[in-house]
Amino acid sequence: MAATAKKFGRVPSAVARLATSPELLTGFLKLNAIFESTTLPALDREVLVMTVAARNGCHLCVAMHTATLEGLSAAPELVAALRAQSSLPSPRLEALRRFVLTVMDTTGDVPPAELAAFTGAGYTAQNALEVVLGIGTYTLSTFANRLTDAPLDDAFAGHAWRATAV
Repeated sequence: MAATAKKFGRVPSAVARLATSPELLTGFLKLNAIFESTTLPALDREVLVMTVAARNGCHLCVAMHTATLEGLSAAPELVAALRAQSSLPSPRLEALRRFVLTVMDTTGDVPPAELAAFTGAGYTAQNALEVVLGIGTYTLSTFANRLTDAPLDDAFAGHAWRATAV
């Protein structure tokens, strides 16, 4: 909790709710730290997180990671497309988004042509496994946030988001 408060300047309400299971919170924080140390660049990691968060309907994660993307100076068109769950303007990041969705849809049984499209966009076999790590990390977070009905903190109100049918 102290590390989270230091990072955000406060303890977000979602983190406080996750802390009702110290094991879950510790697990998420450790997995997140590992995911952040992968070879995927920060922008690519955020594309993955937003793809998982929007797919899983986590209003809180989408709002928080919209703010993170803005902090990374991501193009507004990219952020808008991620929030709308639509094709991304960057072919490389779109390949990542599509791969994330394919991994989720196939529970990892990715067809060879889809893996080839991912690696053809400049990603590696290591990156493919890092995608699995990111999906696992943020599936845990999005499911827990939804289960606890985590509210949106005022700090992210400007980035509020509602899931729409895809």
